Amino acid sequence: MLRQLPTRQRIRKALVILAFLSFPITMNFLSPYVIIDGAMNGIVNGSLVMFGLMFLSSLFLGRAWCGWVCPGAGMQEIVEPVNNRAVNPDKIDWIKWLIWIPWVSLIVWLAIRAGGYSSVNLLYLTESGISVDESVKYIIYYGVIFLFVGLAAFAGRRVGCHTICWMSPFMIIGRWIRNRFGWASLRLVADASECSDCKLCNKYCSMSLEVDAMVLSGNMEHTECILCGTCVDNCTKKAIRYSFSPSK
Repeated sequence: MLRQLPTRQRIRKALVILAFLSFPITMNFLSPYVIIDGAMNGIVNGSLVMFGLMFLSSLFLGRAWCGWVCPGAGMQEIVEPVNNRAVNPDKIDWIKWLIWIPWVSLIVWLAIRAGGYSSVNLLYLTESGISVDESVKYIIYYGVIFLFVGLAAFAGRRVGCHTICWMSPFMIIGRWIRNRFGWASLRLVADASECSDCKLCNKYCSMSLEVDAMVLSGNMEHTECILCGTCVDNCTKKAIRYSFSPSK
């Protein structure tokens, strides 16, 4: 018998699955290649703007995008019944930086080589407004799905987020900046005195984090926390909660 999810988690899962179902429309606006092609031709495009907005949102909302509206999240959470095994983030988180740093360096080099950005076309390479509008684009579309779904199905819970995601580093950097300045933003806070150390928060964490250790240490900050709230909604002692507040 399947466990009934808390209401907030049902809403969250519905949102990420809807984002996944919308991916044929939105794919090019989240595309690492469209940014490269745009940089090569000096064109500010929809994908570049979207990644910029992700960075700006992270200054106040952390990585809530990853937990609540990312199509990649929907792809992976759909296959959780197939393989919901926790992974070890400490061993694999470095992989996405190995991808992201050369990618961003290439974008900067191409933009400089093109003489900078000289025009804006938010529908660049997506003139119809729909990303998957040609047969060749179906290959790209299913390729992305295969990567995220395949990794989650065979390796464990949200492995794609830890290894191949080209979006999360923008928000990790934004969150780091936020913490340096300490302004009010969305975050998790915990009361260690209420914690019974039952480890349910670890069991249900979407990102396989040791949440109980974070609670007991009084520090809920982690670069891989996506503010999905599974720890909040599954804590029987209500030791964890959302807060919009400055960092300590």
